[in-house]
Amino acid sequence: MLSYIPSPEHGIVHVGPLELHAYGLMLAIGVLVAAKIADVRWRRTGHDPKVITEIAVPVVVGGVIGARVYHLFTGYKWSEGGITGAFEIWKGGLSIWGAVAGGLIAVIIISRHRKLDTLALLDAIAPGVVVAQAIGRWGNYFNQELFGRPSKLPWALEIDFVHRPLHYEHFATFQPTFLYESIWCLCVYFTIVGLEHRKEGLKKGQAFALYVAMYTFGRIFFEWMRVDPASKIFGVRFNLLLSVVLCVIGAVSFVRLGRRQGAEPAPTEIQGSSG
Repeated sequence: MLSYIPSPEHGIVHVGPLELHAYGLMLAIGVLVAAKIADVRWRRTGHDPKVITEIAVPVVVGGVIGARVYHLFTGYKWSEGGITGAFEIWKGGLSIWGAVAGGLIAVIIISRHRKLDTLALLDAIAPGVVVAQAIGRWGNYFNQELFGRPSKLPWALEIDFVHRPLHYEHFATFQPTFLYESIWCLCVYFTIVGLEHRKEGLKKGQAFALYVAMYTFGRIFFEWMRVDPASKIFGVRFNLLLSVVLCVIGAVSFVRLGRRQGAEPAPTEIQGSSG
Protein backbone atom coordinates (compact mmCIF):
# COMPACT_ATOMS: atom_id res chain seq x y z
CA MET A 1 0.00 0.00 0.00
CA LEU A 2 1.36 3.39 -1.01
CA SER A 3 2.15 5.88 1.71
CA TYR A 4 1.79 9.63 1.14
CA ILE A 5 2.43 12.79 3.14
CA PRO A 6 -0.80 13.63 4.96
CA SER A 7 -2.03 17.22 5.12
CA PRO A 8 -3.31 18.73 8.37
CA GLU A 9 -7.08 18.99 8.65
CA HIS A 10 -6.83 22.69 9.43
CA GLY A 11 -4.16 25.35 9.66
CA ILE A 12 -4.58 25.95 13.38
CA VAL A 13 -2.00 25.14 16.04
CA HIS A 14 -3.32 24.83 19.59
CA VAL A 15 -1.02 26.08 22.36
CA GLY A 16 -3.02 25.56 25.53
CA PRO A 17 -6.12 27.75 25.21
CA LEU A 18 -4.61 29.70 22.32
CA GLU A 19 -5.39 29.04 18.68
CA LEU A 20 -2.60 30.16 16.38
CA HIS A 21 -2.75 30.23 12.60
CA ALA A 22 0.10 27.97 11.50
CA TYR A 23 0.78 30.10 8.42
CA GLY A 24 1.36 33.21 10.51
CA LEU A 25 3.31 31.22 13.09
CA MET A 26 5.70 29.89 10.45
CA LEU A 27 6.22 33.39 9.10
CA ALA A 28 6.90 34.74 12.59
CA ILE A 29 9.43 32.01 13.33
CA GLY A 30 11.08 32.64 9.97
CA VAL A 31 11.40 36.37 10.66
CA LEU A 32 12.96 35.75 14.09
CA VAL A 33 15.45 33.25 12.67
CA ALA A 34 16.33 35.57 9.78
CA ALA A 35 16.91 38.49 12.15
CA LYS A 36 19.17 36.37 14.36
CA ILE A 37 21.25 35.10 11.43
CA ALA A 38 21.58 38.62 9.99
CA ASP A 39 22.58 40.00 13.39
CA VAL A 40 25.31 37.39 13.88
CA ARG A 41 26.65 37.88 10.36
CA TRP A 42 26.65 41.68 10.68
CA ARG A 43 28.49 41.56 14.00
CA ARG A 44 31.10 39.12 12.68
CA THR A 45 32.08 41.59 9.95
CA GLY A 46 32.82 44.20 12.60
CA HIS A 47 29.88 46.50 12.05
CA ASP A 48 27.80 48.34 14.62
CA PRO A 49 26.10 45.55 16.60
CA LYS A 50 22.95 47.61 17.18
CA VAL A 51 22.08 48.06 13.49
CA ILE A 52 20.15 44.85 12.74
CA THR A 53 18.03 45.21 15.86
CA GLU A 54 17.24 48.82 15.01
CA ILE A 55 16.28 48.22 11.37
CA ALA A 56 14.55 44.85 11.75
CA VAL A 57 11.03 46.18 12.30
CA PRO A 58 10.89 48.64 9.37
CA VAL A 59 12.48 46.08 7.03
CA VAL A 60 9.97 43.39 8.07
CA VAL A 61 7.07 45.83 7.73
CA GLY A 62 8.31 46.82 4.28
CA GLY A 63 8.56 43.16 3.34
CA VAL A 64 5.07 42.29 4.55
CA ILE A 65 3.52 45.28 2.76
CA GLY A 66 5.37 44.45 -0.43
CA ALA A 67 4.42 40.77 -0.18
CA ARG A 68 0.73 41.52 0.23
CA VAL A 69 0.57 44.26 -2.41
CA TYR A 70 2.24 42.01 -4.98
CA HIS A 71 -0.21 39.21 -4.24
CA LEU A 72 -3.22 41.52 -4.44
CA PHE A 73 -2.25 42.52 -7.97
CA THR A 74 -1.11 39.12 -9.26
CA GLY A 75 -3.01 36.33 -7.52
CA TYR A 76 -5.69 37.61 -5.16
CA LYS A 77 -9.32 36.80 -6.02
CA TRP A 78 -11.14 40.05 -5.31
CA SER A 79 -14.48 38.52 -6.28
CA GLU A 80 -14.15 35.98 -3.46
CA GLY A 81 -12.21 37.76 -0.72
CA GLY A 82 -13.26 41.36 -1.24
CA ILE A 83 -11.77 44.30 0.62
CA THR A 84 -11.88 42.57 4.02
CA GLY A 85 -10.02 39.51 2.78
CA ALA A 86 -7.26 41.71 1.36
CA PHE A 87 -6.04 42.28 4.91
CA GLU A 88 -6.30 38.69 6.18
CA ILE A 89 -2.63 37.80 5.69
CA TRP A 90 -2.79 34.94 8.21
CA LYS A 91 -4.79 32.96 5.64
CA GLY A 92 -1.94 33.10 3.12
CA GLY A 93 -1.27 35.29 0.13
CA LEU A 94 2.15 36.77 0.86
CA SER A 95 4.32 36.71 -2.25
CA ILE A 96 8.05 36.18 -1.80
CA TRP A 97 8.66 38.50 -4.77
CA GLY A 98 6.87 41.35 -3.07
CA ALA A 99 8.47 40.53 0.28
CA VAL A 100 12.00 40.71 -1.14
CA ALA A 101 11.19 43.85 -3.14
CA GLY A 102 9.59 45.59 -0.16
CA GLY A 103 12.36 44.56 2.20
CA LEU A 104 15.03 45.55 -0.33
CA ILE A 105 13.54 49.01 -0.76
CA ALA A 106 13.44 49.44 3.01
CA VAL A 107 17.09 48.32 3.36
CA ILE A 108 18.25 50.73 0.63
CA ILE A 109 16.36 53.67 2.11
CA ILE A 110 17.58 52.96 5.65
CA SER A 111 21.19 52.28 4.64
CA ARG A 112 21.40 55.51 2.66
CA HIS A 113 19.77 57.52 5.42
CA ARG A 114 22.12 56.10 8.03
CA LYS A 115 25.14 56.00 5.70
CA LEU A 116 25.54 52.24 6.06
CA ASP A 117 27.28 49.94 3.57
CA THR A 118 24.30 48.74 1.52
CA LEU A 119 26.01 45.76 -0.13
CA ALA A 120 27.46 44.58 3.17
CA LEU A 121 24.03 44.89 4.76
CA LEU A 122 22.40 42.88 1.95
CA ASP A 123 25.11 40.22 2.28
CA ALA A 124 24.40 39.92 6.00
CA ILE A 125 20.64 39.69 5.49
CA ALA A 126 20.34 37.40 2.44
CA PRO A 127 21.25 34.03 4.04
CA GLY A 128 18.82 34.72 6.88
CA VAL A 129 16.07 35.55 4.40
CA VAL A 130 16.49 32.28 2.53
CA VAL A 131 16.30 30.32 5.79
CA ALA A 132 13.13 32.26 6.65
CA GLN A 133 11.74 31.20 3.28
CA ALA A 134 12.56 27.57 4.07
CA ILE A 135 10.57 27.86 7.28
CA GLY A 136 7.77 29.98 5.84
CA ARG A 137 7.00 27.47 3.08
CA TRP A 138 5.67 25.12 5.75
CA GLY A 139 2.84 27.61 6.19
CA ASN A 140 1.70 26.57 2.69
CA TYR A 141 1.67 22.98 3.91
CA PHE A 142 -0.70 23.84 6.75
CA ASN A 143 -2.92 25.81 4.39
CA GLN A 144 -2.88 23.06 1.73
CA GLU A 145 -1.88 25.50 -1.01
CA LEU A 146 0.70 26.10 -3.74
CA PHE A 147 1.32 22.41 -4.40
CA GLY A 148 2.47 20.86 -7.68
CA ARG A 149 1.05 18.54 -10.28
CA PRO A 150 -0.76 15.29 -9.45
CA SER A 151 1.69 12.61 -8.37
CA LYS A 152 1.80 9.04 -7.08
CA LEU A 153 5.31 9.28 -5.69
CA PRO A 154 5.75 7.91 -2.14
CA TRP A 155 6.32 11.45 -0.87
CA ALA A 156 3.33 12.93 -2.72
CA LEU A 157 1.13 15.26 -0.68
CA GLU A 158 -2.48 14.39 0.13
CA ILE A 159 -4.82 17.33 -0.53
CA ASP A 160 -8.41 17.54 0.69
CA PHE A 161 -11.05 17.89 -2.01
CA VAL A 162 -11.97 21.43 -0.98
CA HIS A 163 -8.41 22.63 -1.63
CA ARG A 164 -7.97 21.06 -5.07
CA PRO A 165 -7.88 23.46 -8.04
CA LEU A 166 -10.44 23.43 -10.82
CA HIS A 167 -10.01 20.43 -13.16
CA TYR A 168 -7.94 18.59 -10.54
CA GLU A 169 -10.77 17.53 -8.26
CA HIS A 170 -10.38 13.83 -9.07
CA PHE A 171 -6.72 13.75 -8.00
CA ALA A 172 -5.91 13.15 -4.35
CA THR A 173 -2.11 13.46 -4.17
CA PHE A 174 0.20 16.12 -5.58
CA GLN A 175 3.86 17.13 -5.78
CA PRO A 176 4.86 18.73 -2.42
CA THR A 177 6.48 21.83 -3.92
CA PHE A 178 6.51 23.46 -0.49
CA LEU A 179 8.90 20.72 0.65
CA TYR A 180 11.08 20.96 -2.46
CA GLU A 181 11.41 24.71 -2.08
CA SER A 182 12.12 24.47 1.63
CA ILE A 183 14.96 22.01 1.01
CA TRP A 184 16.28 24.09 -1.90
CA CYS A 185 16.35 27.21 0.28
CA LEU A 186 18.47 25.39 2.84
CA CYS A 187 20.80 24.31 0.02
CA VAL A 188 21.13 27.96 -1.02
CA TYR A 189 21.99 28.94 2.55
CA PHE A 190 24.67 26.30 2.99
CA THR A 191 26.13 27.07 -0.44
CA ILE A 192 26.55 30.75 0.43
CA VAL A 193 28.01 30.03 3.85
CA GLY A 194 30.27 27.31 2.46
CA LEU A 195 31.69 29.60 -0.22
CA GLU A 196 32.26 32.34 2.34
CA HIS A 197 34.37 29.99 4.44
CA ARG A 198 36.63 29.00 1.56
CA LYS A 199 40.07 30.59 1.41
CA GLU A 200 39.14 33.03 -1.37
CA GLY A 201 35.72 33.77 0.18
CA LEU A 202 33.13 35.96 -1.52
CA LYS A 203 33.48 39.58 -2.59
CA LYS A 204 31.15 42.23 -1.23
CA GLY A 205 27.68 41.87 -2.74
CA GLN A 206 28.24 38.35 -4.00
CA ALA A 207 26.34 36.65 -1.18
CA PHE A 208 23.19 38.60 -2.05
CA ALA A 209 23.67 38.09 -5.79
CA LEU A 210 24.17 34.35 -5.29
CA TYR A 211 21.03 34.19 -3.16
CA VAL A 212 19.01 35.83 -5.95
CA ALA A 213 20.51 33.61 -8.67
CA MET A 214 20.20 30.30 -6.83
CA TYR A 215 16.78 30.84 -5.31
CA THR A 216 15.21 31.93 -8.58
CA PHE A 217 16.91 29.07 -10.45
CA GLY A 218 15.08 26.60 -8.21
CA ARG A 219 11.89 28.65 -8.35
CA ILE A 220 11.76 28.21 -12.14
CA PHE A 221 11.15 24.49 -11.63
CA PHE A 222 8.76 24.93 -8.70
CA GLU A 223 6.63 27.33 -10.74
CA TRP A 224 6.68 24.89 -13.65
CA MET A 225 5.28 22.17 -11.40
CA ARG A 226 2.58 24.20 -9.66
CA VAL A 227 -1.09 23.98 -10.69
CA ASP A 228 -2.63 26.79 -8.64
CA PRO A 229 -4.24 29.67 -10.57
CA ALA A 230 -1.71 32.36 -11.46
CA SER A 231 -1.19 35.37 -13.70
CA LYS A 232 0.22 34.35 -17.07
CA ILE A 233 1.92 35.97 -20.04
CA PHE A 234 1.63 34.14 -23.37
CA GLY A 235 0.38 31.12 -21.44
CA VAL A 236 3.41 31.02 -19.12
CA ARG A 237 3.19 31.76 -15.40
CA PHE A 238 4.35 35.31 -14.73
CA ASN A 239 6.38 34.24 -11.69
CA LEU A 240 8.23 31.67 -13.80
CA LEU A 241 9.23 34.35 -16.31
CA LEU A 242 10.20 36.66 -13.47
CA SER A 243 12.35 33.88 -11.99
CA VAL A 244 14.22 33.49 -15.27
CA VAL A 245 14.93 37.22 -15.50
CA LEU A 246 16.06 37.52 -11.87
CA CYS A 247 18.18 34.38 -12.13
CA VAL A 248 20.08 35.86 -15.08
CA ILE A 249 20.48 39.21 -13.31
CA GLY A 250 21.69 37.51 -10.14
CA ALA A 251 24.16 35.28 -11.98
CA VAL A 252 25.58 38.16 -14.04
CA SER A 253 25.87 40.34 -10.93
CA PHE A 254 27.65 37.55 -9.05
CA VAL A 255 30.25 37.19 -11.82
CA ARG A 256 30.73 40.95 -12.26
CA LEU A 257 31.14 41.55 -8.52
CA GLY A 258 33.74 38.80 -8.40
CA ARG A 259 35.70 40.32 -11.27
CA ARG A 260 35.41 43.93 -10.20
CA GLN A 261 38.76 45.70 -9.99
CA GLY A 262 39.86 46.19 -6.42
CA ALA A 263 36.96 44.19 -5.05
CA GLU A 264 37.55 43.07 -1.49
CA PRO A 265 35.68 40.84 0.94
CA ALA A 266 33.35 42.52 3.41
CA PRO A 267 35.37 44.75 5.79
CA THR A 268 36.22 43.53 9.25
CA GLU A 269 36.84 46.85 10.96
CA ILE A 270 34.22 48.52 13.15
CA GLN A 271 31.92 50.80 11.19
CA GLY A 272 29.38 52.66 13.30
CA SER A 273 26.14 54.08 11.98
CA SER A 274 25.71 57.83 11.68
CA GLY A 275 22.36 58.19 13.20
